[in-house]
Amino acid sequence: MAIFKGMKATFHWVRLLAVCGAVAALAENSSAQEQPLRLAGTTCTTPPVLHCPDKDCISDRVINPGPVVEMKTRRTYFLDYPCDLKPGEKVTFILSLHGGGSYGNWQRHYFPILDYTEKHRLVIATPNAPTRAWSTADDEYLQNIVTFVIGQIGKENIKAFWLAGHSQGGMTSNRLVRADFFKDKVDGWLSLSGGRLGGNPGRASTFGPPRATAASAAPGGAFAAAAAALREPPSADFSHIYAIGQREIDDKGVPETSDWAKNYSCGPRSKPEEIVDTKAGYVYDSTRQNPPNPAWGLPPAPGKAHVYVYPECKDGRVVADVVRIDKGHTEGLEPNVTEALVKLMLSAKGGKLRQAP
Repeated sequence: MAIFKGMKATFHWVRLLAVCGAVAALAENSSAQEQPLRLAGTTCTTPPVLHCPDKDCISDRVINPGPVVEMKTRRTYFLDYPCDLKPGEKVTFILSLHGGGSYGNWQRHYFPILDYTEKHRLVIATPNAPTRAWSTADDEYLQNIVTFVIGQIGKENIKAFWLAGHSQGGMTSNRLVRADFFKDKVDGWLSLSGGRLGGNPGRASTFGPPRATAASAAPGGAFAAAAAALREPPSADFSHIYAIGQREIDDKGVPETSDWAKNYSCGPRSKPEEIVDTKAGYVYDSTRQNPPNPAWGLPPAPGKAHVYVYPECKDGRVVADVVRIDKGHTEGLEPNVTEALVKLMLSAKGGKLRQAP
């Protein structure tokens, strides 16, 4: 009888230990699943690495090319994402290209969507051209960055993939979206003073840097030649948002119609929604302020923007124009207009990557 009781007690303790072990294993597995995702070769900090202060960002920081190494070309770039990103979480991926004569970290703060990674679940790659102007020589580097991010996040977890580019970076986005690698992946193109699909506005007579040093930044030369080569609409299917400073264009303003909107059977352009910013942007072209040229851009200041949307586009596409009132080419975007652009992007149809082979 005593032996039987001993065996019974032993069995009870064995079962209790097994239950405790299972509970511990479940807790450990649950804890592992709750750990945030870290993309290889990156760190994630709040605020993001090399973030500028609200004003007077030092030049060494503005020109930084980024801490993340693209392993095949050995060139660096910035990769911003939510520090609490979970494996399997759905995100929007944006490749953001700087303009001619500019730098990766300047672009991060000209279009400061890095401030909205956590709120709107964004993954943003911001590369840097060593020559300070994009060309086909950079395509392998850009493709490798995109391939890396897709591999880390998983294409099934990328709700939408957008190209965003300022000035010559916008024109480069227009070129890329026609290329075999990108045309079946890109859900949208945000042009930040980088050309408008469906009909461009005229340039202000004073547009251009006061002391033009780069043909890519000037209204003539290579800029005009590249623009002419991209006049025909691309065959790819994607949403398009065009943002421009009011002082960059002539008095006729942005055309009220858009051939790109017609392509998606959108309705007539809406009346403007006004976005008001009481806070200034981060950056501007501090090297060309003597003499200043309002069309090129003045120091950051609060402002207003008008958002025009072509409604009810087929297939869930978004076509919109955004005019920043009394702003020039190089004044960094203010926070509210930046977030308004993000919300427009998020409202558009995505999912091309999930369908890509």
